[in-house]
This record gives sequence, structure tokens and C-alpha cells, in this order.
Amino acid sequence: MYRKVELTPSPPSDFELPNGCKLAEDNRWVKMAQLIPWSEFESDYAENFPTEMGAPAKSFRMALGALIIKEKLGISDIETVEQIRENPYLQYFIGQSTYSNEPPFDPSLLVHFRQRISANLIKKVNERMVEKMRETTPVPPEKKKDSDAKNESPNQGKLIIDATCTPADISYPTDLGLLNKARVHTEKIIDILYKSLKGKINKKPRTYRNIARKDYLAVAKQRRPKRNKKIQAIKKQLQYIKRNLAHIEQLIESGATLQSLTKKQYKTLLVLTEVYRQQLWLFENKKQSIEDRIVSLSQPHIRPIVRGKAGKPVEFGAKLSASCFEGYVFLDRISWDNFNESGDLKAQVEAFKSYTGYYPESVHADRIYRTRENRAWCKERGIRLSGPPLGRPPANVSKETKKQALEDERIRNAIEGKFGQGKRRFSLNRVMAKLDNTAQTAIAITFLVMNLSTWLRRVFCVFLCHKPKITPVYGLMIIKSYNWATYSQQKVMFRRA
Repeated sequence: MYRKVELTPSPPSDFELPNGCKLAEDNRWVKMAQLIPWSEFESDYAENFPTEMGAPAKSFRMALGALIIKEKLGISDIETVEQIRENPYLQYFIGQSTYSNEPPFDPSLLVHFRQRISANLIKKVNERMVEKMRETTPVPPEKKKDSDAKNESPNQGKLIIDATCTPADISYPTDLGLLNKARVHTEKIIDILYKSLKGKINKKPRTYRNIARKDYLAVAKQRRPKRNKKIQAIKKQLQYIKRNLAHIEQLIESGATLQSLTKKQYKTLLVLTEVYRQQLWLFENKKQSIEDRIVSLSQPHIRPIVRGKAGKPVEFGAKLSASCFEGYVFLDRISWDNFNESGDLKAQVEAFKSYTGYYPESVHADRIYRTRENRAWCKERGIRLSGPPLGRPPANVSKETKKQALEDERIRNAIEGKFGQGKRRFSLNRVMAKLDNTAQTAIAITFLVMNLSTWLRRVFCVFLCHKPKITPVYGLMIIKSYNWATYSQQKVMFRRA
């Protein structure tokens, strides 16, 4: 059951503290709380709950605010609850009216928050929030050149698009290691099914688990095993798994039921059956790839994403397309399967138009986006797509063309910086969420928090620009005093010498 909270935003002066003090209105958490549209999307969050059944759920502001705090501070679920319990500003941020020394919720609820708040809902909140940011701290328009002023166009702004991969928190997958884990799980399932039939059958099925582990370690411990040895080790593990799966079928025919397995164990049984099928096909056909390849038993939704990057040709996680304009970044598409990002250009440009009301003046993208179809589509709408034209490059390139190409690359680097910020400062470099929907929510939250950080930085710059003019005088006085002290010290040292 969900009960809507008071929709009117409460000022920080109404927050009750034990000592009678008031919260500072210029605090970053207070400013962010006033910027995020909590009440506009509360009805969308309430659709996840029945109308009258069950205990009242936590509010949308508390759920989304806790996820933002976790990503902003880069801490765990347990530490997030502790930080909220200790900090009155964080309690105000999640919607509490008075300070409390008790934890607002159990840390395990953060998993349910990520399940209830979808990535699409976070994208809507992000778009609405950026609208408020653009109103409070507008970006001054760029001065157009004389050549651009003559050819006036209704298009405005610059759109930057690119794609990246967000690696998941899994060990580097190998065929031999994956088969060994699958074999271990089949042995555990045989033990559980046999325990439910104990007394009904005379002898427990033999699994050869000790011999199978020795066969695996004989190759896995080698630093650089030969290819023939790896193939033979994979063949042996496939044979062990085949025998174990046959034993599981025999136990079921003897009267064992799958109800003795937990939900997680039953799901693992289905996953390892598919892993055995894929690995057997790869072994028999001597192939290196297969459609919908599973690389993790605990997270079967993860797929290998082939990337043209030095040092990491293949990454394992979700692939996403993002767009950036005026310093704010948006998550346009996220998928666990590999896709060609050039097909997203039209949708990203149309989304830019529906959001701003006009087409961009130029689109800055990587080489993979510069297809003939995308170039023709942009040309029809008066959009300049960055990069050189298709075909053989001309022998002589003018200085203006070189300058324009260099400027386009500089502009395109902005989204690379956003990806770097998300992977170095925040959690895009290793997504710790285990489920597919919770991982997508964690990725979407990162983009929302990055926009909040951008807005806070701009507000801080505006604050510095509007400081009183007397402030630099103190700086000059400090420098003057420092120079005089240094001169006096050198003069004394010269006299002693």
C-alpha cells in the first residue's frame, strides 16, 4: 500500500533540530532537494503498490533520495543508512521533517527501491530536472561568426552523442572456469535431490567430484596452458556435467521433486543447462562465439560487448547510448546485447527536438555514426554532422576546414569526459547491482547525479562571479605581505653572511 505524502515542499527553516538550530539554505543537499521534482512523479511510483493492501511503503522522495545519496557519496547500502542517520541535511533531503537518531529504513530496502524505480522513470526525472537547471543557470549562447550570421537557420545548439559499456561486477569469464562452476552447482543439486529421496533409493549417484576438480586445477593453475590441454580439460568438464544432468533426471524419475530446490537453485539449474548446451555446441563446431552467450551463472543477462578499445577489446556488461548538450548528459538507450549505435542517431536528434523545440545546429559524433543514411537525414534537416565527408580525402585541405575539424573533435571530447567522470568518480566502471533491472536503475541514477554535480559546479561559479569586489584586495594584501616577509628574511640572511 502507498500513501501520498504532503506535496507542498517544506523549507529548510521548518526542519526541527534538537538544539533549536536551523538548516543552512545554501547547503548543497538543500539546494538539490529544492531542484528535484519529487511530487511530479510520485503517482508513477505509487503504481507499483496496491491501493489498500499491505503496510504503507516508503515515500518516493525517500526512495529516490536514498539512491541519489548512495551514488553521490559512493558508499554501500549499509553506509548510506548510517550517513542518513547521522546527518540532518541528508534527512531533510529524503523528506523527513524532524531530526531522528534512528535509521529511517533497513539497508535491504535499497534493493527494493532499485526494483520499484525503473530506469525509464529516472530518465523522466532527469529530463524534468535539467529543465529547471537550465532556467536557474542558463548557458549563454555562443557568438556566431559572420559567415554563420549570413546563413541564418532555425537550428540551435550542439548535440554530442556516443556509446560506451558499463562493466559488471563479475570475474573474467573463461570457458573452462564457467564449466567448472556449472559442474559444482550440478553436484549441489544432486545432493539436495538425493537427500529428499534418502531411504527410497539404495545408492547415491556417483559424481567423481574430486577427480573432476583435480582435472580442472591441473590446467587452471598453469600460467599459459597450451591450446590442446585447454580443449581436453573442457571436454572432460563437459562429460562430468553431462553425467550429472543425467543423474538429476534419474532422481526426478525416482520421485524427487524440484520443489525441494529454492527459487535461486531452480533458476541456476535452468541457467547451467543452457550453459552446457552452448559450450557443447562451441566445442563440437570449433567456434568462438554463439548468440546470447552466457558468461556468468549468477548474472545470466550479461553479454560480452566487443569494443574497439586498446587493452580491453571485450567488456562484459550493459551497452548504452548517451547524448550531451549544454554540459548535461542524458541516457538514451541501454541494452545487455551488443548493438550498432549508429542506428540511434535519428532517435537522439528527434528527442533533442522534442525536448528543446528545435533541431541542433550540429551533431558531433564518432566515425561509426557517419553513415550515408545518417548524413543524408541530417542534411535534409539542415544539421551539420561533424567529420570529413565520405570518399577519398582531397589533396589540399584549407586551413578553415582543418580548424573546423579540430574544433569538432574538441567539442566531441565533452561526452568522453562525462563517461570518464561516470567511471572514475561514480560507479559506471563497475556496476555492483546483480539483477538486470536494478543494474539499469543504478546506471540511470549515475547520469542523474552527474547532472546534479554539473549544476552545483555552475552555481558555485556564479557565486564566485558575484562576490564583492573587495575580495581580491585581501588577496593582494596577502601577496604583498608575503613578498615583504620574504624580502626581509633574505635581507637578514645577507647581513649575517
